[in-house]
Amino acid sequence: MSEDLIVIGAGGHAKVVIATARAAGLHVAAIFDDRTDIDSLAGVPIAGPVAASTGRTESAVIAIGNNRVREQLASELDLRWRAIAHPAAIIDPSAALGPGAVVFAGVVLQPDAAVGDHAIVNTGATIDHDCAIGNFAHVAPGVHLCGNVTVGRGALLGVGCCARPGATIGDYAIVGAGAAVVSDLPGGRTYVGVPAALP
Repeated sequence: MSEDLIVIGAGGHAKVVIATARAAGLHVAAIFDDRTDIDSLAGVPIAGPVAASTGRTESAVIAIGNNRVREQLASELDLRWRAIAHPAAIIDPSAALGPGAVVFAGVVLQPDAAVGDHAIVNTGATIDHDCAIGNFAHVAPGVHLCGNVTVGRGALLGVGCCARPGATIGDYAIVGAGAAVVSDLPGGRTYVGVPAALP
């Protein structure tokens, strides 16, 4: 019998989370979202607004791409958060996933990599040895991080960007699509280009 899971959020990101959960053998029992224009997503009923999910006994995951919204909901909702990894991801046994983290198909997590609480590692990203992905961070599709990279809390790494070994990307930093991180980037700013720099 498969484990029941509830999903918070009914947008496009939720479709991928649901597909990942199903591939991992979980039964997605219900979705909670404040939208009123749809009654189901990917064949799963929307059971009510987000606030109605609190206190449910199933395991849960927040399927919302916005890092700050995920962080806010994680602090407000009384739920049992569960990490989910697609079986087509390659995850070294020494890698760690925090509660609520999601790891999509094609991801490679190398030895001693750590993915924080409610962080997203999106399709086809590669995270090399000893990297640390902060809580509520989002690593977009096709990102490549060399060894010992630190990604701060709530940071967003855009599609296809990369980082050199040992780089630190600060809390809530945004790294644009295709950027190359070749030096440490302080938090709270947006960086673009090759090498990644303030616009």
